[in-house]
Amino acid sequence: MSGTGPALPGAVAAPGGSAPQRRSGSGDPLDATWSACLPGPEGVLRVWAPGSERVEAVLDGGTREMERAGGGWWRLGVPGAGHGTRYRFSLDGGPPRADPRSGWQPEGIEGPSALVDHGRFEWHDRSWTGGHLASSVLYELHVGTFGEDGTFDGAIDHLDELVELGVDAIELLPVAEASGSRGWGYDGVLLFAPHHAYGGPEGLKRLVDACHLRGLAVVLDVVYNHLGPAGNYLSEYGPYFTDRYHTPWGAAVNFDGPGSDEVRRFVTDNARQWFYAYHLDGLRLDAVHAIHDSGALHVLEELAGVGTEVTDATGRRRWVIAESDLNDPRLVRSPEAGGYGLDAAWSDDFHHALHSVLTGERAGYYEDFGSIGQLAKALGEVYVFGRDWSALRGRHHGRPVGDLPRTRFLGYLQNHDQIGNRALGERSSALMSPGRLAVAAALVVLSPFVPMLFQGEEWGASTPWQYFTDHQDPALGRAVSDGRRREFAAFGWDPAAVPDPQDPATFARSKLDWSERTRSPHREVLAWHRELLGLRRAYQQLRSGDPSRVSVEWSEEGRWLVLWRGSIAVAANLAGERQALPVDGAEVLLLGSDPAGTGLEGGSVSLPADAVAVVGPAAGAAGRGVPRAGGPSC
Repeated sequence: MSGTGPALPGAVAAPGGSAPQRRSGSGDPLDATWSACLPGPEGVLRVWAPGSERVEAVLDGGTREMERAGGGWWRLGVPGAGHGTRYRFSLDGGPPRADPRSGWQPEGIEGPSALVDHGRFEWHDRSWTGGHLASSVLYELHVGTFGEDGTFDGAIDHLDELVELGVDAIELLPVAEASGSRGWGYDGVLLFAPHHAYGGPEGLKRLVDACHLRGLAVVLDVVYNHLGPAGNYLSEYGPYFTDRYHTPWGAAVNFDGPGSDEVRRFVTDNARQWFYAYHLDGLRLDAVHAIHDSGALHVLEELAGVGTEVTDATGRRRWVIAESDLNDPRLVRSPEAGGYGLDAAWSDDFHHALHSVLTGERAGYYEDFGSIGQLAKALGEVYVFGRDWSALRGRHHGRPVGDLPRTRFLGYLQNHDQIGNRALGERSSALMSPGRLAVAAALVVLSPFVPMLFQGEEWGASTPWQYFTDHQDPALGRAVSDGRRREFAAFGWDPAAVPDPQDPATFARSKLDWSERTRSPHREVLAWHRELLGLRRAYQQLRSGDPSRVSVEWSEEGRWLVLWRGSIAVAANLAGERQALPVDGAEVLLLGSDPAGTGLEGGSVSLPADAVAVVGPAAGAAGRGVPRAGGPSC
C-alpha cells in the first residue's frame, strides 16, 4: 500500500507485558515495536538491562521501581503518559540515564528522555511513491551548515533551489542526538532521537514531508559501527560493545558475541523507526568495514532485509546504501549470489582517481592513485583496486565487480569526508582551475554511477567545510582539539594553522553562503551543473548502469580521456594545450564547457586545455547506443 505508513507501531502491546516482540513472518509492520517506551492511556516504559538487579524509572513525580519482563527487559506501566512526558532510568541505584531508545532529548544528551507520540504528526505525502535510486542524483547536506539557521526548518527554505538544480534526493549527515549543538554527527549516542538543536522529531518530519511534496527522496546517514564518547552510557545497560574488535573512533559494537541478539535488534529497530515513523526513503550506513560480525547472517544483510520488509509493507521503495573501503562487491550482490543485498555502495576509488588526476595530489591515500589509466579503470570497472597491488596497504586489495550494474555504486568528486578530513577543509573549487572543475563535474554527473554532490558544490562554494565539534566536557574538547593538531603536525602542518574544532568560528566558516550563487564565477558553475543534470535527464543512456554500454579510451601521454555512454561521448582534455580527441561517430556537440572553443569534425573533437565536451550522433540516433571497445590510445 502507498500512503502515510503505519501509525505508532508500539500501539501493539507485547504479550503479557513482556519485552517488545514481533510475530515472525506475520508481515504486519505494527510488529516493529522499535520504541520500547510508549505514551497513551496504557503508557509503558521498557528498557533492556540484562545485568541489572534493580531498575527504576525516574519521573517528574518521583522514582518508581520497574518489574522484570523476561529476556533481560524491565517494564513499568505509566497510564496516561503523554507526548513529551520526561523520564530516565536508574540502574542498581546509579545516576539517572537517558533511555537508550529515547526518541526525543529536548535538553540534549544529559537531559531526560521524552516520550514521542508519532501519531500526532499530520503527514501530507500520501501521493509519494518513493524514489528510484538507479536513476537518481543525490545531494549530501549537513543540516547545521546548509541553511542559515542550521535547523530542519531552515533546510526546507532551500529545497526549491535543489529541485531547480535537478537533484532527486538529499542525503542528510547523521542527525542523532550528540554532544552539544554543532558537530558533523558521527559522535551520536542516542540513535533514535533527532537532534534537539536541529528541531527534534517533528522538525525532521516537517523536512521529510516538505521533500516528498517536492518530489525529493530523503536518505539519512546512520552510524552503527561505534558511538560517540560523550553521553555514551550503553555499556551500563548491557553488552552493546565488545573488546574483540576495535575501530579508530571508539569501542566496536557487539554484533556477534554473547547478548548480541538484542544489540542487533537495537540497530534493526533503529532502521525501522527511520523508515516507518519518519518516512525516510533510505539509509546510508557509515563505514561498514568497521562493522564486525562473524555470524552466518551478517547484520548488513539483516539491515538490507529491513529495507525490503518496509518496502513490501508500505509500497514505497526503501534504499540501504553502504560506505566501505573494502572494495567488496558482496555488499551489493544479492543474498542468493552470496552477497548482503544492499542497494548501493560508495566508490572511493572513483573519487581518489578523479581527485588525484585533477589536482596532482599524491599524499596519504592518494599515494595509490594519479594516472589517467586508473581514472579510466574506475569509470569502466568501478574499483581501481579489484584484487590489485596497493602500495599504500602493502598487499593486494579489493575484488572485481564483474557485471554488476554500475548504478549499484555512488560516484562523487566531493563529500563530507574528502573535504573535511583535509586540515583546512578546502573544497575542490579551491584546489583546481575552473576548467578542471568543469571536467570533474561532467565526469561525475555523466558517469555510469549514481552521482552525488556535496552541499554548495553545484556553485563552487568558497566556504570551506572544516571539522567542528561542540563537546561540553572541557577535557574532552581539549583532547579533540589537541589530537586534531597533532594529527596534521605529523604531516608537516604548523599546529597553529589547523582550525580548532571546538572554536565556534570553525563551525561558522563552514556554513554555506547562499548569496554566492548569483555572483560570478559561482553563477557560471551553477549553470554548468544545471546543464549537465538536464542532459543526464534527457538521455536514458546517460542514466543506464549497464556495463556493456560503458567504455573508456585514454592516453596517459596525451593527457586525455573519452568516456563512452552508449553512443554519447564525454571527451576531456587535461593537457596544457589544445588537441583533438577521437570521437568516431559523433556528429553533434550536446554540451561543452567552452563551446566557442570546441570544434567537432571528421570523427574528432578539438578542445582547448582543461576543457570537456559531450558529443553524440545526429538527432534521433543518440538513443540507440552501441557497445564500443575501450582502452588506451597512443
